[in-house]
Amino acid sequence: MIPKPTSDQCPSFYWKYIQLVPETSDILGELQVQSMDTIDLVTSLDDETLASSYQDGKWTILEILVHLMDCERIFAYRALRIGRKDKTPLPGFDENEFAKHSHANQRKILGIVKEYSLLRASTIELFQSFTSDMWQQVGVANGETISVNCIPYIIAGHEIHHRNMIEEKYIGK
Repeated sequence: MIPKPTSDQCPSFYWKYIQLVPETSDILGELQVQSMDTIDLVTSLDDETLASSYQDGKWTILEILVHLMDCERIFAYRALRIGRKDKTPLPGFDENEFAKHSHANQRKILGIVKEYSLLRASTIELFQSFTSDMWQQVGVANGETISVNCIPYIIAGHEIHHRNMIEEKYIGK
């Protein structure tokens, strides 16, 4: 079992994501269900909607999906490094630069969904391999102290945040 983090175990700017995650004793199960919900949502949209943004300068839905994958990869890598007791401070990244150079809008949704599915399965498998000691490890990422047990909750909450944005601002649900 992965203990739910407390606000003192992660940088404050991630706490807003963690708070979006429903109460659960199985965050990895939640990540699995969440991925199916996200796939159902985005595959229900037409190509025009997927390639649109709700305002100039905002990401398209395709860019949001690739952003979610970029972040999941980075967070899983951080969890791996910190969980394996690597004390090297890990760098941050500029999500806007990543999005600008992702070429997401030139991709097809089915390719993105396939990649997303494989990535999520890989993330869950990695997390299932962690011991209780690994979940309690603390390291530094982006200049901030973070506990490994925060990371699956951040991934889940970050996705909930963006899915809510898609539903509210892009498709008006």
